Amino acid sequence: MIETNNFRNGTAFEMDGKLLTVVSVEHIKMARAGAVIKAKLKNIRDGSIYEQSFRSGDKYRTVRIEKLEATYLYGDGDNHHFMDAQNYEQLALAKDKLADVLPFLKEGNSVSLLRYEDEVIGVELPITLELIVAETEPGVRGDTVSGTSKPATLETGAQLSVPLFVNRGDRIRVDTRTGHYLERA
Repeated sequence: MIETNNFRNGTAFEMDGKLLTVVSVEHIKMARAGAVIKAKLKNIRDGSIYEQSFRSGDKYRTVRIEKLEATYLYGDGDNHHFMDAQNYEQLALAKDKLADVLPFLKEGNSVSLLRYEDEVIGVELPITLELIVAETEPGVRGDTVSGTSKPATLETGAQLSVPLFVNRGDRIRVDTRTGHYLERA
């Protein structure tokens, strides 16, 4: 059991039959009333994110989620295939379990499979990935300092905003949690 006072980013617990992880947490102290804990939660099974307030001292059952190292192999319609790095077993996951990571999946990438009670429930990407810009408008000479950006499509099909100096074929680093450009690689 875990008390809401002990919530930290990444804490996994079960509430109302749902597996949840804490994305962010804020403790709000009231003058006369007890503290309130505001948490942004992510449903592990469907990927939905929402905010919830808890009373200080509420208890929930913690869950143990295992991380298995794996390699992304390929996608074929509704399923995406991964290979377990330890025993080389291939696993297929439905497209709906991969909604938030799908734009950044590239064949051969290392990922972590999230497993709960012998069921793979999701995929976790590395925090940063190096990807190649497949399509963007050409950079304008002299616009290397300004803070404006332009749309770009990556080799995986993901779309994001990049600085004006980034060109087609450039290798860039992307934050997979937010989907934002970090730097040129």
